[in-house]
Amino acid sequence: MKVIVFGAGMMGGALAYDLAQADGLEYVILADKDFDRAVKSAKSIGEKVIPIKVDVDFYNDVFQLMQSCDVAISAVPYSYNLALTKAAIEVGIHFLDLGGNNDVVKQQLLLDGLARQNEVCVLPNCGLAPGFVNILAIGGAKEFDSVEEIHLRVGGLPQHPRPPLNYQLVFSAEGLLNEYTEPAEVIRNGNIILVDSMDDVEEIVFSEPYGTLEAFNASGGVSTLCHQFLGKVRELDYKTIRYKGHCEKFKMLLDLGFASNEPIIIGNGVRTARELFADMLRRKLDYGDTDLVLLRAIITGIMNGSEKTLQYEMIDLFDENSKISAMMRTTSFPTSIIAQMLARGVIKARGVMPPEDCVPVDLLITELKKRNINIQKKYIQGVK
Repeated sequence: MKVIVFGAGMMGGALAYDLAQADGLEYVILADKDFDRAVKSAKSIGEKVIPIKVDVDFYNDVFQLMQSCDVAISAVPYSYNLALTKAAIEVGIHFLDLGGNNDVVKQQLLLDGLARQNEVCVLPNCGLAPGFVNILAIGGAKEFDSVEEIHLRVGGLPQHPRPPLNYQLVFSAEGLLNEYTEPAEVIRNGNIILVDSMDDVEEIVFSEPYGTLEAFNASGGVSTLCHQFLGKVRELDYKTIRYKGHCEKFKMLLDLGFASNEPIIIGNGVRTARELFADMLRRKLDYGDTDLVLLRAIITGIMNGSEKTLQYEMIDLFDENSKISAMMRTTSFPTSIIAQMLARGVIKARGVMPPEDCVPVDLLITELKKRNINIQKKYIQGVK
C-alpha cells in the first residue's frame, strides 16, 4: 500500500501518523510546499513517511507524484479538492479529502461517471463532521424499518475553557466563521429548508465533568444527508456543541458586523472586517490547551415493529502519549482507516460519493476502538 497525503499541517501529520502504523504499508508521501514542515512531521513519525516539496497549484507535479501511489488524501484547503480529484481520476487512483465546502463537493460529484470509467473511488467529506458522524447516521438508519428523526451533535472544545468565549480554535478561524455565518440545511416537517446558524440553541448533557452544554445550528455538518433522506424522515439536523453561553456572546459580535465584508482602511491598505476578526480569533483563541471532542448521533424510528431510539456517543480527549489532539484524531484517523479500506479492496464501490454511501460503519467503529476512540452504542425503547 502506497499513499500520498497532501498537506503536512495538523490533519496531514495525523493522517501520516496513523497510516504509518498500517500493516502492508510501503510508504506514505507527505507532500507540502513548506518542505521544512513536511520534514519535521515525517521525522517525528518514522522512516516510512517520505517528505516531499510540492505546490498543489502545479497540476503536473501533483499528477507525477500521484502516479507512484494507490491512494491520495487531501489535507489542504478545500479550494484545491476539485483539482486534486481530477488529477486522481486521470491517474487512476482512489482519492479522499476532509471536505469543508458543499459547493466543491457538488462539483466533485459531477465527476462520478469519469471516476467509474477509470475504476476509482472518490470520497469527499471524510473526517469528523461531515464524515464520521454521517456514516453513523446512515449505518444506524439501516437498522430501522423506517426512520422518523436524525439529530447529529458534534463539538471540539478546550478541556479548560477560558472566558469570555470558553472556546479555542481546533481548526481554522475561517472555517469557524463559515460554520457560524453560512445558513444550515435541515429537514423539518419532511422538507429541506435553510435555517440561520447560531439559532435554535438547546441544552445537551454529557457525563461529568462536562455536564450541561449547549448546541446550536451550524453550517456544513450534514453534507448531502438532507438530500439522501428527503422523503424518508420528518426531521434531520446538525448542531455544534459548545460550553454554555458561547453562542450568545459570539453571535453578538456577528450582529455588530465583526464578520462582515465591510472594507476597513488601515494605513495604506484595505482589509475587511472579517479578515481582521479572523486574525483576532487566531491571536486570542489559539492558546494551546488540550482539547476534547464530543459526539452524539440520535436516530429515532420503527425497529421490529416498535418505536425505538438508537444513540451513538463519543468522548475523545487529547492523547498525551502521541501529543495528537482529539480533533486531529477524530478527523484524520477515520479518514486514514477509510483509505486503508480502499487500498485493501474492503470498499469495492467506484465513482464519486460521500463516504456514508459505502463505508461499513461497524468495521469503522471497530478500527477506531483499536486507536482508543470508543463509540458507545445503545438502544432506547420509545422516543428519547
